Amino acid sequence: ADEEILLRIIQKAAVKKTYNKLVRDKIPEIIENDGKKCVTRALSQEEYLKELCRKLDEEVQEYHESGDHEELADILEVVYALAAATGCTEDALNTIRREKAQKRGGFSKRILLETVE
Repeated sequence: ADEEILLRIIQKAAVKKTYNKLVRDKIPEIIENDGKKCVTRALSQEEYLKELCRKLDEEVQEYHESGDHEELADILEVVYALAAATGCTEDALNTIRREKAQKRGGFSKRILLETVE
């Protein structure tokens, strides 16, 4: 009986996985609906901005590895969250992007600047 209890404790310990990363709002609910338990906490504004930057790096790396359009959508989600967290709406961000593209151009011409003298 003691061995059985010890085995259950070991199995539970082995299943526990630590993430310590920002996740989408519905992820805890999805985890719990899957019959698992999770521990979460709300971040301070400073922590939130730091974690959004880490998440952006993570999503960009995932895009580099997969080339998947879904990863591009994840990048946009993080960018919009960063904008909102710093007081900029999606519309305002898109206006800034359009104005910058109008003034300096986009990237559609595939120009690689090699040197300037």
